[in-house]
Amino acid sequence: MRSTAGSTEPTGTTPRPEHAGRIRRFSTAERMIHRTTGCLMLLCLVSAACLYLGPLAQLVGRRHLLVTVHEWSGISLPLPLLLGLLSPAFRADLRRLNRFAVYDRQWLRAVRRRRTSPEARPAGKFNAGQKLYAGWIAGAVPVMLFTGLLMWFLGLLPFISRTSAIFVHDILAWAITFVLLGHVSKALKDPEARLGMRTGYVSHEWAQRHHSRWLREERRTDEAAERATP
Repeated sequence: MRSTAGSTEPTGTTPRPEHAGRIRRFSTAERMIHRTTGCLMLLCLVSAACLYLGPLAQLVGRRHLLVTVHEWSGISLPLPLLLGLLSPAFRADLRRLNRFAVYDRQWLRAVRRRRTSPEARPAGKFNAGQKLYAGWIAGAVPVMLFTGLLMWFLGLLPFISRTSAIFVHDILAWAITFVLLGHVSKALKDPEARLGMRTGYVSHEWAQRHHSRWLREERRTDEAAERATP
């Protein structure tokens, strides 16, 4: 059962006063996974830039340290997600991200036609753009990890040359950089979304405007829980 303060906290948990009247979007585990993954990704990109861009390499120096930071932050990148599988809330959100519904295609058509109304852009907890982004990152990270290991352990797979691994690794690194910049720019334009990731809670008005189907699902769950209460 859920609490009656507009959140999705379990019964018996009292939301803090600043969260009253708001709806819970992310659990503590999900927010920690997002932050940890973001920090590791930032370490990977910054250390890579300092290794491969001449002016930055000269400015920072300490190449051996940067190589170590880059290698171990890259190897550690999948760990937050793997540990997050212990969280039921995180597993539920992975199922949502992995499901592309009819209304997601409608959302994409509305984006192409620049329609901004909630009716034109119906979305569940995650919109179609967020699902595509999550799927792309989920595919890119293993490829980066694989090619990085090929570069680190020479001869790991003799039939794949180190030059080929470097080429794929570098091209994909640039692609990830541009995609992440797009992700960050979208987040900077939406303070409420950032608040939801920082505190776990968003307003009902924001949820209705951007994720109306998810809000309806939460309301139905709350109503069902209330009816089940003796």
